[in-house]
Amino acid sequence: MAQHRSAKKRIRQTAKRTAVNRARTSRIRTYIKKVEQALASGDHAAADSALRAAEPEIRRGVGKGVLKLNTASRRISRLARKVNHLRSGGRSETGAGEQARGQR
Repeated sequence: MAQHRSAKKRIRQTAKRTAVNRARTSRIRTYIKKVEQALASGDHAAADSALRAAEPEIRRGVGKGVLKLNTASRRISRLARKVNHLRSGGRSETGAGEQARGQR
């Protein structure tokens, strides 16, 4: 156990920060799950509105330091791709970018 006053204070601060960051991370995961549930139900309108609500929350996580920028961008990109795929009716979305990657 810490003996110095400053060490005790750091322990208190860390506990508070950890609680806030855990709540923030949990909130982000909840928003992502809402998008995935809407996708599973096949409702494009609900999935789109859930994605629009989730994106700012994920970006806020980057600003607060609980997510890295690339991680947040990747998650948003994957969710958006799934929502767009649902809108297109499940058609294959092999575009020029994917074909070019295959030719390297």
